[in-house]
Amino acid sequence: MSQTLPERRSVPIQRAKGCPFDPPPELKELREKEPVCPVAMPDGTDGWLLTSYDDVYATLRNHETFSSRSELRTSPIGTMLSARRPAGPGNLSVDPPDHTRLRRKLQGRFNTKRVARLADAITRIVDERLDEMERVGSPVDLVETYALPIPSLVICELLGVPYADHAEFQSRTAALLKMGSTPEEYAAANQGILDFVHNLARQKRDHPTDDILSELAQDEDLSLEEATGLGMGLLVAGHETTANMITLSTFALLQHPGQLALLREDPAGRIDKAVEELLRYLTIPQYGLERAALEDVEIRGRQIKKGDVVVPALFAANRDPERFENPDTLDITRSATAHLAFGFGVHQCVGQQLARVELRIALPALLERFPTLRLGAPADEIEMRTNSFVYGVTALPVAW
Repeated sequence: MSQTLPERRSVPIQRAKGCPFDPPPELKELREKEPVCPVAMPDGTDGWLLTSYDDVYATLRNHETFSSRSELRTSPIGTMLSARRPAGPGNLSVDPPDHTRLRRKLQGRFNTKRVARLADAITRIVDERLDEMERVGSPVDLVETYALPIPSLVICELLGVPYADHAEFQSRTAALLKMGSTPEEYAAANQGILDFVHNLARQKRDHPTDDILSELAQDEDLSLEEATGLGMGLLVAGHETTANMITLSTFALLQHPGQLALLREDPAGRIDKAVEELLRYLTIPQYGLERAALEDVEIRGRQIKKGDVVVPALFAANRDPERFENPDTLDITRSATAHLAFGFGVHQCVGQQLARVELRIALPALLERFPTLRLGAPADEIEMRTNSFVYGVTALPVAW
C-alpha cells in the first residue's frame, strides 16, 4: 500500500529566542508526532529526518543498510555539500571494509589508556592558558584565550603540526564548517587544509618526528594521500569540536548556578558525570551525519526508498524523554553515558576519549582558578554560532 506523504519540510535550524542550549523547538513536536519526517534536501533528494533516540541509534549502528558514503548522500543544511562528491583518500566517510582498514590506523592511538597518558601534557597546556588569562586580566574572551588554544595546542603536539600555523588551519576549518557556503568557498577551504597537511606529511615521510602524522606518513600500508586525509580529519575535528564544548559548557554552567555549585563542591567526584551530561545536553553537532539507504526499508511505517537520505538528529535523540528522564534539564548527577553526542556504530568519533580528557581537565581547572567567574555580558547578547555545523558561540566574554 502506498503511503501518503505531507509536503516535505526544511530541516529545522533556528533555535528559540532565549534558549541557546536547546535544539530547534520544532524537533520536540516532530519527535512526538512525526518521528520519521519527510524533508527536502538541498539538491532535491528525498530525505527523512529521524528524531527519536531508538530510530537514530538503530540507523547509526546499521551501516549495512544505511551507507555513509559521501557520493550517496547530501547535507541537510545550507548549500555547502549540496553536490554529492566521492570521499577523498583517507576520508573516513566510507563504508567497511575500507573504513575498517583506515580507522584501524587511528584506533590504537586514541584508546582510553593511551589518551590517559596525555593527561600531564594537557594539564600543562591548561595551566599555561589559565596563566595567560590572569595576565590579560578580567574581562577576556574565553574562546580566544582558553577554549580554542587548548585543543589546538593538544592536537598540534599529537600530530606534529607547528602551532605557529594555528591561525591558518583554524580560519580554514571555520570556513569548512560554515553552513551556507558556496561549493566554491567550501572547495577552497577544503583544498587549503588538504594542501597544508599534505606538505607536512610529505616532509615527515622523509624526515619523521615523534608524532602521529609521522607515523601515518611512514605507514607502508597507507598512501601519502591517505595519510594526508586521515591527518586532516584529525586536525579539523581535534580542535573545533572540543573548543566549542569547553566554551558552551562554561556558558551553560554559568547559566545554571545550582549545577555549577554542585560541580564546585566536588569537582573530582562529579566531573566524569558532568562531562557526559554536558555532552548530552548540548550535543553540538548540527546534523551532518546523514546516511543513504542502500535498499528499501521501513521505519515506523514510513517507506524509505533505496537512495533516500536519512538524517539522524543527534540533539533531538539526546533529548528524547523515552530515553532520558527530564531530558531538557541539565543534571550533572545523572548517568548520561548512553548519549549519542559522539555518534554510534562504526563511525563513532575516533577522538572521543581525547575530548573527554580535555573537558575533564579544562572545566574544573577553570572553575578552581577563577572561583568568581561570571559572564562578562548579558546572556541574551552572546552571539551563538548557528551558521556552523558545530554549534557554539562566536565569543564568550567572562569576568571574575
